[in-house]
Amino acid sequence: MVAKSSSLSAKLNWLRAGVLGANDGIVSTAGIVMGVAGATDNGSALLIAGLAGLVAGALSMAGGEYVSVSSQKDTELAAVQNVRSTLAADPTKALDELTQIYTQRGLDPDLADQVARAYASKDAVAALTEARYSISAHEQTSPWAAAVASFVSFTVGALIPLIVMVGSPASIRVVATIVAVIVALALTGSVSAWLGHARILRAVLRNCFVGALTMGVTYLVGHVVQLNL
Repeated sequence: MVAKSSSLSAKLNWLRAGVLGANDGIVSTAGIVMGVAGATDNGSALLIAGLAGLVAGALSMAGGEYVSVSSQKDTELAAVQNVRSTLAADPTKALDELTQIYTQRGLDPDLADQVARAYASKDAVAALTEARYSISAHEQTSPWAAAVASFVSFTVGALIPLIVMVGSPASIRVVATIVAVIVALALTGSVSAWLGHARILRAVLRNCFVGALTMGVTYLVGHVVQLNL
């Protein structure tokens, strides 16, 4: 039961991280190409700037996720080792701790003792690790998998404003990019709100506002810089 719950939670966290990574890719790349569009209508310049932002952002996201998950994994492994040491030093004390945890969670003391003994007889390390730290003793997130997922999700999000900006006719590329970005942000905002059981409309409006503000400010900055060159 606990394992299934943890697995579902992990999958939801991965999905949420993917949505947020795509969201970052959309906003940051849209800001870059809009800033350049404010200064020039040169398609090559827009493509180069957009690609540079995409690659740099994706690598930064992947690197940051790798470091973060590596640190988390090290912490979790240290916690598991601590549990192993506790069990090796005094199995009875460890069982008493497990019983106490279940009692604090609302079980009758006698039932808590029975549950603790049942779990401990199957896998004492896993039972005490989950009870004490709320983590799995045998499953840790792969830093490399997290890095690849972040790289891919950011790239997918970043391609939306880049492709629209570069692929649209010069006369409508700015407007087309704004529309595409707002639609994409509405989608990521609604999905992230759904995953977090939050109000979808509020999340969508907030997400779209941030994206619109980013594009407006960067376009203005690019235009001002171009006027002063």
